Amino acid sequence: MRYLVIIAAMMLVALGSYSQNSTGTLQRANVSRYETFIYTSDKVDVLIRNEYKKQEGTRGYLDDLLNASLNAGKGMAGGYVASFIDMGVNVVASLITQSANNKIKWEETVKAENAYQEMLTTVEPINNFYSTPSFDGPMDPAGMNFNGIGCLRTIEGDTVFYISCHIDPAKISRIVNHSKFELSLDTLIIDPYHCNLPNSSFDAEFSFERRQDLQITVEIRLISSWINELTQMQKNQELGAFVISVPVAQSDLDGSGKLRYVRTGDGPAKYGISGESFIVPRSYMGYRDEENKYKNSWGTGDYKIELSLKETCNIADAYRKDWKNDWKRRQDAENDENFMRRSWKMISSQRWDAISRQWVITTLKAPADMITGDLLDELNLPSPSAAKNAGSGTSTGGKKK
Repeated sequence: MRYLVIIAAMMLVALGSYSQNSTGTLQRANVSRYETFIYTSDKVDVLIRNEYKKQEGTRGYLDDLLNASLNAGKGMAGGYVASFIDMGVNVVASLITQSANNKIKWEETVKAENAYQEMLTTVEPINNFYSTPSFDGPMDPAGMNFNGIGCLRTIEGDTVFYISCHIDPAKISRIVNHSKFELSLDTLIIDPYHCNLPNSSFDAEFSFERRQDLQITVEIRLISSWINELTQMQKNQELGAFVISVPVAQSDLDGSGKLRYVRTGDGPAKYGISGESFIVPRSYMGYRDEENKYKNSWGTGDYKIELSLKETCNIADAYRKDWKNDWKRRQDAENDENFMRRSWKMISSQRWDAISRQWVITTLKAPADMITGDLLDELNLPSPSAAKNAGSGTSTGGKKK
């Protein structure tokens, strides 16, 4: 049995996943499931080749690569544990007790609740930005098959957030001329009533009556490591970043209470993506041919993706007017001895889906007592104790991969 345990960077805790019933006791909410997709496609390479033809073959080496025999292995085919992080609840917006009148305390408390951030990352670096190695140089775009990023968040199977973006086909010339690419937004679904705001254990659900100016921001960073022919290592270098910010108003929602957008045709996108990224540098990997002659070659590109989901909003006027009743409710809730005694865990797996030709990074976030065998079996992951032992080289006797 082989598992790789990597302690990921600490992520902010979504405290809004607990709600209070009429008796004031906290009820356990649903498990939040994220799936991050990294798309691949041979079409990108075709578009690049066509662009070279348009420019009359200013870099004539591309045709020499058609018979390249080396092929990039997919590397990881199974699930890998990213983290079993114990996250004691750290109330972002607990009651503020500095000397001030209660209205100022309430205002500061609620403002602190109006921001939330989630970080999702690849579990392990991906080693196939290009489908084949190159014999011509580290920035050779031939065989590029990376084609974009997607992210899906579901709660009990219901889609509450979805974004899908691909390499912008109208900007392929940037790859040829500048070694950079841009992304365009294809699909967007946002359910504001299941967002992570307010970021507090006091208030379980988002409400346009209480909160306004909801903004969802997605940031994508491309990070790579490589080595050149002088054996100089470049480690975890950021190659570029993309940002999309979407304001969500109640008037934008459809009959099911969701904002939906699908880009059609070649017209301008309603929601643009700012930013750009360099293509991934290939690592030097010299080799000997059949005649034992040493030759230069460069690999298939090693990279990681970091995706940040940010949510922000402001206080609605009607909510501000009702601050006294809300303040009393918060004080009553804080007297509950179980209020801040919760522990959370996040677990992740990464796999290659050969049918859809995409990487899938699945992240489950739930209270610690909900990380059960059923959830782990769903991701084909070991128990927390098994993962810990595997990381230290100790046999766990668990099921084989």
